[in-house]
Amino acid sequence: MKYLEKFQTLLPIGYLYLILLGLIDETLQYYPLGINILNYSSITDILLRPIAEIFSSPVFIIVVISIVLILFIVQTIVVNYCYKKRGEKVFGEKRFNEDVTKKEVQKAIFPIFILFVAFELLSIFVGLGIKGGDIISKKISQSDFTCNYRVNFSSGKTQDIYLFDQNSSYYFYAVKGNKNIMIAPVGSTTSLELIHNKRLNK
Repeated sequence: MKYLEKFQTLLPIGYLYLILLGLIDETLQYYPLGINILNYSSITDILLRPIAEIFSSPVFIIVVISIVLILFIVQTIVVNYCYKKRGEKVFGEKRFNEDVTKKEVQKAIFPIFILFVAFELLSIFVGLGIKGGDIISKKISQSDFTCNYRVNFSSGKTQDIYLFDQNSSYYFYAVKGNKNIMIAPVGSTTSLELIHNKRLNK
């Protein structure tokens, strides 16, 4: 019950952190495109954005897991060092009582571990947002892209497009020969056909 109460206390902070990651990622990616993405995103889109990004690629999943594991190993080493140095000054003025247990030392160090993980994830999403926006803007401005979807609109019109992003309400795409970014409500289309699949079309 004690751990459940702690989890319930930390849950809102986790939600706020996910929202922060989503805001940073979307804002940085769409800024070079001249789009205020907040006008087209719901709070659910922003909240789910970091989760969708992490699970979008096996490489990304491996990187995130590797960072957590590395920091966990570092934390374990630090905890063991501090435990052995009980009664001595550790990290400047930080001193542990000689009778302190390893679990208590770990409990004292754990918040620092969480902050490092949060900072590393934040750094990754900042880099992804900046790089992603730059790549998309160059592709569209130079018309250097391959149409990856065929969209069928409710009006009966069919068009091959370069769909670079979407959320629960809108599709964001470009078409060959046009440097303008198109934003179409999801409700204005009947279907999407994946015509350029990197996994299947090898």
